[in-house]
Formats: sequence, C-alpha cells, structure tokens
Amino acid sequence: MTPGARLSAAMELLDPILAGEPAERVLTRWARGSRFAGSKDRAAVRDLVFDGLRRRRSLGWLGGGDTGRAIGLALAAEEGGLDTLCTGDGYDPAPPSAAERARLVGDIARAPEAVRLDFPDFLGPALHAALGGDFGAVLEAMRHRAPVDLRVNTLRTNADAATVVLARDGVRVASQPLAGHALRVLENPRAVAASRAYSQGMVELQDVSSQYVAEAAGAEPGMTVLDYCAGGGGKTLALAATMRGRGRLMAWDANPRRMSDLPERARRAGAEIAILSARDHARLGAVCDLVLVDAPCSGTGAWRRKPEGKWRLTPEEVAGYPPLQDAILDEAAARVRPGGIIVYATCSLLRAENEERAAAFAARQPGWTPLGDRRLSPVDGGDGFYMARFRAPGSVPGQRSQSSVNFIGG
Repeated sequence: MTPGARLSAAMELLDPILAGEPAERVLTRWARGSRFAGSKDRAAVRDLVFDGLRRRRSLGWLGGGDTGRAIGLALAAEEGGLDTLCTGDGYDPAPPSAAERARLVGDIARAPEAVRLDFPDFLGPALHAALGGDFGAVLEAMRHRAPVDLRVNTLRTNADAATVVLARDGVRVASQPLAGHALRVLENPRAVAASRAYSQGMVELQDVSSQYVAEAAGAEPGMTVLDYCAGGGGKTLALAATMRGRGRLMAWDANPRRMSDLPERARRAGAEIAILSARDHARLGAVCDLVLVDAPCSGTGAWRRKPEGKWRLTPEEVAGYPPLQDAILDEAAARVRPGGIIVYATCSLLRAENEERAAAFAARQPGWTPLGDRRLSPVDGGDGFYMARFRAPGSVPGQRSQSSVNFIGG
C-alpha cells in the first residue's frame, strides 16, 4: 500500500469507530478482508486510526468535522503531506476542497480548552481538581502514543540478561526507574511479541505505573495473596515474581473470561497461580495476608492506550463507578485476615474514584489503619494510576511487619 492508500483506509475505518463500533473489531474485519495489506501496512493503518482517536476533537476541529476524512486530512496536513498524500490518484484520498484547505490553516490555540487538549467537556472540572498544576502536561501526554514498557520476570531471569536477549532480536531497551524491574523499549517495539525474551517468559508487556502498583502492594514470599479483580493477570504475574514462587497466590475476577489467558501466561512465566471459581470465591474467608483490588473504573488514566474509551464515557457512567468501587472494596476486605493488608487501585485520574473512595472506606471501616496513598500520571513516567493501602484491625501471632513498604514519596 502507498502512504496515501494507508491514509485513505484509516479515514474509512474511523467512520464506523466514531459511530460507536469497537476499534479492534473494525480493524480486525478490515485486516481479514484486505489480504493485499502486509504487516507493515496493517501496523501503519492501525497507528493512523489510534492517532486520530487520541486527538479526535483537535484534529476534527482543524479538519472541519467529526469524520474520518476530517481527522485524516488534519493528520496529513500536520505532517506536511496534504498535497502528496491526498492526490485522488489510485487509492489516495481525494484532494481537499477550498473550504477544507481554509479550515486546515486555522489556529488551534483559539479552540476551547477541551478541544485543544482532547477530552470530553463534562470532565473538565473534575480533571482540573484532580491534576492541579499538572493538568496541561498530563492531558497533553494523553494525546500521544504511550511508551512500551516491559517487566523483567525475575522468576526466569534478570534485567541484564533480558536486555541482551532482547537486543539479539533488535529490541533496544533502557531501565525505567519508577519500578524496580521495568524496561522501556526504545527501538523496535513491535518485535517484542515475537522475541525470544517474550516467548521464554523473561519479560512481560506491562506499563511502568502498573508495575509500580504491583510492586508497592507489599507482597512477600510465603504470604497468602489474592488479586481480587485480576482481569488479564498482569499484576497477578508481577505479584508472583515478587513472592519468588513461595506462598499462595490466587486470582479472582467477576468475569472469568477476562482471565482466560492467565493459565498460559502463568505457565510461560513459571508462576503458580490458583484461579478461583465462583464457588472458591464464595467459600474464601478472611485468610489473606494481602488483597489487591484493581477496581473497575473510568479508565481515564489509560487514555493513551485506549483512546476510544474517553469519547464513550458519559456522566452517568462515571457517576456509577464510585458505588461499585465501594461495594467491591468492602467485599475484598472480608478476605483479609486480622492485621493483613488491602490495596485499592484504579487506572483513573479522578478524585471521586481515588482519594474520595479511600476516604469513604476509612469512614466505613474505622478499625482499618490507612498506610498512605499515591497518585501516578504520565508526569511520573507511566499511565495514570492511584493506589491506597490499609491494614486490617487486629493481629495474629507471628504476623509479618509491613512497615518496610514505603511508597508515599514522589
């Protein structure tokens, strides 16, 4: 495919996505029906689609509408390729009209703040309140692709060995200081999935903020640990490495299908994880030294990776998360033994889902001791995350001290 044909395909694909169809479904259908498109073509079209979604409002404002063509024209103009990509020849997009050209030279600085920084209008006050002086930097970062981070699986290897093996497959990395075993991919990120380091379980794809949350949770070898909203199991696998394969690690999710890949991922990583059935979950008492609750949330901290999500959020949906988060946190707390630890986490930027939920839990559960919290954003190097830790009332003989886990700074 020519560069113009790739842009034309992205324009066409954006329209059903903007209308509400999931991006992955649209891209998969196109790839299956476009045998002429090679792997590089598919990757380039995918990048154009997601770049367009991340900056849907600002690009649409410049292009003159909330359509795939308007967004694509703005992308082309930004790269100085309007006349070379949009020729109308072959599969290239049609040349811009006089009205489209006039719009594309508009001054984006004159657009409303939510348009310039690409976020829904109704979230403006909540984002300002949550981010304060970092508001502009965080929202600007959310308009661009997220870096690719890897977690070195210490059950299999160490950072030096993983770096060497990755380099042999053309993947260059550097340490990422936010988390102890994080590597950031500097070159050739698409080669990671086919690399020997990945297939042999030496590394896992995981954002550095997510790694931080799993690391700062405070799991130790010999503990009984429960990942309460395990999902795909990224944090579960990180907990397994922190526990060095010693102790009991369990994973639970209200939707078991989300954990369907976890057994194979655990096998590759050399981790032993007990995946709880509904019956197991119902019978589990207050036996856990540590429970991690990565609660369902608005996903505002992950907009770089899931940009379509920010345009589908509604005020009603956002308002529905806090009661759900409270209920899940209380359910999980019932699985913590006396003196044990619960960790509440979200990939949200909003105080209503973060600090306010931690405060509400402390008010509902007066015997629990707050152990501190931390908010993360792209300013810190990764996705937006929040975490808070609490110790359950009471103690048991020989309980481990948690005082050595310190994550409040920064």
